[in-house]
Amino acid sequence: MAGTDLSQFRYYYYNPSVATAAVFCVLFALVTIRHGMLLVKFRTWYFIPFFLGCLFEIIGMAGRAVSAHQTPDWTLGPYIVQSLMTLLAPTLFAASIYMILGRLIRLLDAEQYALIRSKWLTKFFVMGDVLSFLSQGAGGGMLSTAKTADDQDRGNNIILAGLGIQVVFFGFFIITAVIFHIRIARNPTARSYAVVAPWQIFLYILYASSLLIMIRSLYRMVEYGMGTQGPLMKSEGYFYGLDIVLMLIVMILYAWFHPSRIISGGGSAPATRQVDPEAATEGYRMVDSVSVGKHPDIGSSRPVTARDLTQDQRHGY
Repeated sequence: MAGTDLSQFRYYYYNPSVATAAVFCVLFALVTIRHGMLLVKFRTWYFIPFFLGCLFEIIGMAGRAVSAHQTPDWTLGPYIVQSLMTLLAPTLFAASIYMILGRLIRLLDAEQYALIRSKWLTKFFVMGDVLSFLSQGAGGGMLSTAKTADDQDRGNNIILAGLGIQVVFFGFFIITAVIFHIRIARNPTARSYAVVAPWQIFLYILYASSLLIMIRSLYRMVEYGMGTQGPLMKSEGYFYGLDIVLMLIVMILYAWFHPSRIISGGGSAPATRQVDPEAATEGYRMVDSVSVGKHPDIGSSRPVTARDLTQDQRHGY
């Protein structure tokens, strides 16, 4: 990383905006309330890490607002809070996103299409996420209390290592998800036809959120790699545009398209169509058991095959 001169160290290399921090604190709080309601209503406990990440963003922005209000006489406490909370929140988002893919694979009965067995997939990626979280947390703590230039360089390097771990694991996760998607799109399982849930759309939500978190992590790597003398630490616009706004979008995406629409909590199973196994090789002949789609023959006495359905009806559920 770029060399650091502790004698010139400041908490901020610009005057942070109180108003901007306060606005984002409120926005994060509103979306978090929505997530809390959905979490309790549908008992999607596997999404608790994501909810905790939302809380981290609120606390981080509140700390930043307090810190900005102290300009130019910043104190250590609010600075540490805003720095650590906004640094670590995306790691918690990632943990829940990892869990979703494993559950989706099992839901669609598509174990054979996964690069890693679903039994180990979540454990593997969450393990990487935990390593990333601990590294970034340790580095952030060391950086915020650094008393020498060596301490500050060491803290930056540990954060960089944590971010590097996150980027590597997240990149492999995206590859894993894309390969799974391609395979099941080419050779759908009977279960993928039977499940009455827009799982294909949810995969695109997963891609979008993963890309946003990846962009944010790469930005943070470059920021800490350049050090305090780099341009990214000297402009507040980068912090909001390449981190805070992106994470707010991730939160909004999952509040709008909550995983409970695909993977129910509390042990309840998603609604399914009945699939005639004898007709599976002829295009998954299906007999309607719930209200689905708009095809005129769905719900009638004539068996419906995959060829009867539009592309959206085949893969949009």
